[in-house]
Amino acid sequence: MSKKRIIQIVVLPFILTIWLWIGTLWLTSWAMAININLCPEGMVLINGGTYKMGADDSDFQEVTVGSFCIDKYEVTNAEFAKFVELTGYITVAQRPLSKEQFPHLSDEERLPGSLVFQAPKQGQKQIPFLSWWYWVPDANWQHPLGDDTTSKENYPVVHIAYQDALAYAKWLGKSLPTEVQWEYAARGGLKSATYTWGNQYSETKANTWQGMFPFFNTKADGYVGLAPVGSFPPNGYGIYDMAGNVWEWTSSWFKVPQPHQNGVDYLSVKERTSFDPEKPTEMALYVIKGGSYLCAPNYCSRYRPAARESQSPDTGANHIGFRLVKNFPNSLK
Repeated sequence: MSKKRIIQIVVLPFILTIWLWIGTLWLTSWAMAININLCPEGMVLINGGTYKMGADDSDFQEVTVGSFCIDKYEVTNAEFAKFVELTGYITVAQRPLSKEQFPHLSDEERLPGSLVFQAPKQGQKQIPFLSWWYWVPDANWQHPLGDDTTSKENYPVVHIAYQDALAYAKWLGKSLPTEVQWEYAARGGLKSATYTWGNQYSETKANTWQGMFPFFNTKADGYVGLAPVGSFPPNGYGIYDMAGNVWEWTSSWFKVPQPHQNGVDYLSVKERTSFDPEKPTEMALYVIKGGSYLCAPNYCSRYRPAARESQSPDTGANHIGFRLVKNFPNSLK
């Protein structure tokens, strides 16, 4: 075979690929420079940058994030219903537990279902920690509190396990945000503020718990549970509900800080290091962000961009949802 033919077969396609990649980068950068929205409908363009990630001086880590698009709202029941209708997908909460995998459980305990928050009975003043969570048969995204309730179209979809969120993301050609992306977007340009709106806590800026959790909720923000997406003011980037309403899945593994460590190296956590050493039999954990309508100043208070929580990927609840991102080429900052 002649050299000319080899060049035509091997070298030219490689050169064309490089040129196409460079052209895509250039066009994307140019579009951003003149403020053309490159994001799909319903998403917000986040220009990349560098910020200090974390909650305090002992936990700060300077990170750089590339540009990306992020959903303006949490994924709703109506959007998830369209996915289920077209694909026939069955969520984790709608599947019975396997007798082979869980031989110690009774038939009733293996029924499909999920975790649901239930406030203590009126008059109770003390209850065991976390005893407000109940396993409710047939609780799922369509029936958030059990089989006698129905989800509402414009509310965030809940009872979503990690693999459910991944399946939906794959269907749309999108991704779950990393913890770095999520926190950067949540800050809305306020790189050092405590909350998504500033440094002063406000009961009217997000759907959180007002009153003494878990005993009574004053409903000062107008809601006692979930709120329709977009019910509260957006942050500086025009994104809604990055604080409160529902916790949101990220694609980042969670690592429990060790006593001899200063904070967490957010960029180096792998599956093998994401186990809680105090719970060695449990699955590796993922980071969820944003807090929920159950977060209160006296209990959770994790409606802050820097706050984080761990969640087992096989478990949803009626305060866990998600939103998605669309990524640009990695080198675009």
